Amino acid sequence: MWSILSLGGRVRTVIAALVVVGLLGGGAFAAGVIGAPSVAGVENTFGPVNETSTVIETDLTVSNPNPIGASLGGLTVEYDVLMNDVELASGTKEGVSVEKGNSTLNFTSTADNGQIPPWWVSHIRNGEQTTVTVDTAVTSGTLGRTIDPPNVTRQVETDLLSQFNSTETREVDANRALVSDPVLYINETSAQWGEVTDERTAMDLTFVMYNPKSYPIGVSELGYNITMNDVAMGEGSTESEYVIPPKSTETIEATVYINNENIDEWWVTHLERNQVTDLRIDFDARLQLSDTTVNIPLDSLTYTETIETDIFGTKPTDGDTSESSTEDGSSDNETETESSSSPTPTETEVPLDGTETQSDETTTGDETTTDDGGLLG
Repeated sequence: MWSILSLGGRVRTVIAALVVVGLLGGGAFAAGVIGAPSVAGVENTFGPVNETSTVIETDLTVSNPNPIGASLGGLTVEYDVLMNDVELASGTKEGVSVEKGNSTLNFTSTADNGQIPPWWVSHIRNGEQTTVTVDTAVTSGTLGRTIDPPNVTRQVETDLLSQFNSTETREVDANRALVSDPVLYINETSAQWGEVTDERTAMDLTFVMYNPKSYPIGVSELGYNITMNDVAMGEGSTESEYVIPPKSTETIEATVYINNENIDEWWVTHLERNQVTDLRIDFDARLQLSDTTVNIPLDSLTYTETIETDIFGTKPTDGDTSESSTEDGSSDNETETESSSSPTPTETEVPLDGTETQSDETTTGDETTTDDGGLLG
């Protein structure tokens, strides 16, 4: 009898112990005794960058709702940093202990710069917009539960081409002996993104040119050179030939290409300059002036644009670039592009559209009643 009663007491004791253990583990979570940890905030900054990699520093704040600090059997924290679904960096930290309330955990991860060209392709295809996403998860070994909070996102926009759209008239001078300048006027320019592949990014450009001469002018080649922070991004020349009739306008279309293989090299300079890029496109042309062919730089068409980003919203605010970033009124959840430069045309008093011959006379200052082929002795 005593042995049976004793055994029954021991069984009750074991059951009670199991209940306590259960309450300390997953059962405690269900009973509300132990609260599940959560992510209260995340902040990323760029660290050192070199030719192949970019360091990303992450401060992740974990909230422990329990009245005391505990390891909870060890927390495992995971995170991924993505730009338009292109994974830039990821990290994992195991066996994390947290105090009660909020605890900030520091992570350092290294991003492969080889991921920058795929991101660039997605950025241009998406209308120069990028969604920066930080995806985090916290797993408790004791609770056997993973907390996956909502992703932290930030929108980044750039505007590389809009300033190329211009209706300001610019002169084209040959700067050659015995040739009267200007030889052409550029009355309008426009640009838009063309086909984007893994290898290259196309820019479709349009020029409306006016010929003030009394003879047709041939444009047999239009060359270009693109740099971003002095990094060579593309060069070449168009293959189409155009003839601009005398005293008339002609629309010339050209496609120029950015070499995507050099995007990761540009990325390094962009971060080294506090996320500021100077885009520059230089043009030159081969013109047929009557019986004379000349190769001339189109200095009045030189295009410059300054692009500024704040990808994580945490870049340093000292210096001149911070002032423009502050003045644009961007919020903590949004980054805007600074378009601080524009084409650098040579101004003329009136635009030429092919119907005003008076402007031709007043601008060139060299009037003759015979066709001299552009040569004034």
